[in-house]
Formats: sequence, C-alpha cells, structure tokens
Amino acid sequence: MEEQVPFVDLNAMTAEVRPQIRAAWDGLLDAGQFVGGPVVEEFEGAWARYCGTTRAVGLANGTDALQLTLRALDIGPGDEVVLPAATFVATAEAVVLAGATPRFADVSPDTLLMTAETLEAAVTPRTRAVIVVHLYGQMADLGRLGRFADGAGLALIEDAAQAHGATWLGRRAGSVGRAGCFSFYPGKNLGAFGDAGAVVTSDDVLADRIACLRDHGRAPGSHVDHVAIGTNSRLDATQAAVLSAKLTRLDDWNTARRVAATRYREAFEYGPVRMVEEAPDARGVYHLAVVRVPDRDRLRDKLAAAGVQTGVHYPVPCHELEPYRRYATGPLPVAERAAREIVSLPMFPHITEDQVTRVCKAVREASGGFGE
Repeated sequence: MEEQVPFVDLNAMTAEVRPQIRAAWDGLLDAGQFVGGPVVEEFEGAWARYCGTTRAVGLANGTDALQLTLRALDIGPGDEVVLPAATFVATAEAVVLAGATPRFADVSPDTLLMTAETLEAAVTPRTRAVIVVHLYGQMADLGRLGRFADGAGLALIEDAAQAHGATWLGRRAGSVGRAGCFSFYPGKNLGAFGDAGAVVTSDDVLADRIACLRDHGRAPGSHVDHVAIGTNSRLDATQAAVLSAKLTRLDDWNTARRVAATRYREAFEYGPVRMVEEAPDARGVYHLAVVRVPDRDRLRDKLAAAGVQTGVHYPVPCHELEPYRRYATGPLPVAERAAREIVSLPMFPHITEDQVTRVCKAVREASGGFGE
C-alpha cells in the first residue's frame, strides 16, 4: 500500500536548517539571553529588509500583531474596522480585542479576497480602518483598495499571516499598507518552532508605539517607566533564531510551492474542481492550495480513501461564527457559498512530483461523477 500524501510535512524544512539552528541555539545557551537582544534584533532587521520596509517589530504571535497595530493607531471603542468574512477568526478576534467593532465584507468569487467594491459596501461613517487579508498566500488588489481607503480616510492594514514573500506589482506583502501583520506559526511559509509574529512598517512612530505596547508599555530604554497600558507580547530569541535560519530558504521554498500549484491548476483546468484564482498583478506563495468543488464531503472522503490528506480553510465564515453573529449586518453570499465548497489540497515546499501526480489523479477520479 502506498504511503499517504500528507497535507503538510514540516520535517524536510526542519532538516534543511537543523545545523544552523543548533549552532544558533548553542550561542543562546552560552549568552543566556532569551528575551530580546541581538538575535531578535538581527531577525527584525532581516525581515524588514526582506519585506521592503524600514522597521519590523517582533511579537509573540500574529493575532497580537493585528491587535497591537490597531491599538497603536488609536483604534478602539466606537470605531469600526472592515475585514473580509472569508478569513481565519483571528482577524476578527483582534478587532474585538482592540475594543473596536468588526464590519464584515464579502469577497471576490474568483479570488475569495476583499475588493474595493466589497469594501465600499461595508464602510460606514464610523469606519476607521480596513484589514485586507491576503488569504491562502495571494495578495489582494491593493491598488484599487488603497485608493478607496485613502479617499475614505481609512488606515489600510495588511493581514499577511499567510503571505510571506507574496508580491503585488513587485511589492512584497506587508509593505504596501500602513502596516503588515505576520504570523510565524509553525505551518506558515516562514514558520517558527512555536508561536511568533511581527509587524512591518515604514512608519517609525507606529513601530515605536507597537514596540512599547509589546513590552508592558515601557518607555524606550527604561525598565521601570511605563507610559502606556501594554501587554507581554515579545518575540523570544529562540524563535528569532529559527526564523533567521529559515528566512534564507524562504524564496526557494515559495518557488517550490508555486511549481506544485501550477501543476494543480493545469490538472484541474477543465473539470468540476477548480483552483481559487490569484488577483491581477499578484504573485502568490501558496500557503494553501485551495480548490472549490460541488460536493466537498464526497471529495474529501474519496481522497482520504486514496491516501490523500486534505483540510478545509475555513468551513464557517467569520460572520456566521457564534461570537461574531452580533456584528453581522446581512448575508454575504460569496463568502457563505465558498465556505461550503473549499478544500485545501496537500501543499508544502518538499512535496514531490510523484505526490502531486497522485493528488491530481485522485482528485480527477474522485470528481468524475460530479455534475451528473
């Protein structure tokens, strides 16, 4: 019996960087500095340069990256923040944790990303910001979104938690809006060995405020002068060492993901299963390889029987989750329909040609009766 095609395989990535990480951790053990310090600063500088911004502020996780960015922009009670309903719950969660009110927008039926039109439909006089989510590793059309946001006086924040290295018109995710928020959860394109996150920005004032808030509201250079009500959301040095090691491989790993995604797209071009599209002028990094299918449960059952693991990201749009229904203002038909049809196929940098072939064959066989 053939081995399963896993949904994700992190071991090969770990094997590539294991010697570099071991050496870095030995250095940390010798130095005894595990929170902050030169290892964190080195990663922050490298990540800012990679993203094309002047600053990066390391944080404990991606949810804090969103929440602290909103707080640093003085967005809170009485303010609304527009975000797409098709996203991981953390996007909405961060808005509520900041004290603001989420306003859910629908998405494009082709890309499942927010558009200028769906943003405009959700804006009210109380709206102060928009969080544009680069879902599945595909960047949204930040040209039209940015022009609308600027005209409406909205701060544009990029939720780039799934888009490490993705580009729009050659600009990297996180570098176009007021700030870009990243998660480095282990399964991400750039993943730590635990929770970690960061905000990138070229706004020094904003970066300084986030750096203050992440460290209990401490004033710069002081250990005892607390000038704001902050929290504890520091990136620890052990995770920074992992991220620095993996960053040297990120572009190659993203290229491998795109190769696999191209094969998926070509294989499903004419059948009932179709890949979610990329936005014009964008170059995705395929954190997830997502297809839409008429009968998701049937497809997943058949793929499981064929030894192919799958996932669903995400089966319930945010505005239909119980804690967030109070913020829903009406149906969002595109996001609601897509949530019933999406399936995530195996995707990771070291997926082999044979594994991709097996997935494509299994999908074609499993979907052969659809539409009859």
